Amino acid sequence: MARTIGRREFFKDSAKLGVTLVIGGSLGSSARADSGFASDDPRPDVAVVTGGDYRKNTIKAIEMLGGMEKFVPKNSRVALLPNVQSRHPGAFTKPEIVRSVIRMCKRAGAKEVNLLSWQPLKQWEDTGLGQVAKEEGANLKLFEKDESLFQVVPISNGEALKEARILKELFNNDLLIDMPITKDHAGNKFTGTMKNLMALNSPGCNRTFHKEHWDTDPNDIAHLDQSIADLNKAVKPALCIVDATEIINTNGPFGPGEILKPQKVVAGIDRVAVDAYCASLRGLKPEEIVHIKRGAEQGLGIIDLNKLKIKEIKL
Repeated sequence: MARTIGRREFFKDSAKLGVTLVIGGSLGSSARADSGFASDDPRPDVAVVTGGDYRKNTIKAIEMLGGMEKFVPKNSRVALLPNVQSRHPGAFTKPEIVRSVIRMCKRAGAKEVNLLSWQPLKQWEDTGLGQVAKEEGANLKLFEKDESLFQVVPISNGEALKEARILKELFNNDLLIDMPITKDHAGNKFTGTMKNLMALNSPGCNRTFHKEHWDTDPNDIAHLDQSIADLNKAVKPALCIVDATEIINTNGPFGPGEILKPQKVVAGIDRVAVDAYCASLRGLKPEEIVHIKRGAEQGLGIIDLNKLKIKEIKL
């Protein structure tokens, strides 16, 4: 059931729930490199499954990483962050992928699966994701764009961003699964796991990412990219699952635009690695996407695909 939550109701509910997770726990990220699994672990850093059945692709990609139970403890609260930015084809996370992830979380023993957003209900309805949440018994929690509903998170090693303002409801969850669609962006040319976290940051704070010429001036674009890298120092997903099935290659992030159909679902825990792989699907060099490059330089993951265990299969 979709609910739009305002300031008064949020604080009433939060008093009952309590904050179960704080920065520095599994959602908090230090500036150390997180390159995925240990070198002697047989699981890949990046799992890629290609095929026309996106539900099966999603299930198989997570199986390749060891199964959802490796990420979702029993009786945990799981926050999901799909992209619902636009209803145009190739601009939002596919309902089949979100449905599969909800079901896998529940089978792993999750107590709650919560989809969090400050995007309006219409976005969820237009993309079909609201219906998926309803049918699968997940909680669609929508929040007003009220700055009091966001928690200030200092970023001591931030270069462009010294503090984030993260949706407080996130910290009533035990882990975050980041679920973007990879696609074009008008400014930095790439949307993936790292940029998708802006959907948890307050709209007011996000505005500081965008200088006057954020879509044309290289310095302003670099500021946007560094802000994204800094934001990723404040929040760390436990798992990233990327829709690379049908994506817009032009006129992003909203579209409509030219559609590419890689028919892939990509999964991993290293955001830099996953984004580097997804950039390559659009013929982009990862090191040319500034926030991916700076994320690697600043210890958030590995950008060099030759140094990663990437396993690709076709169904």
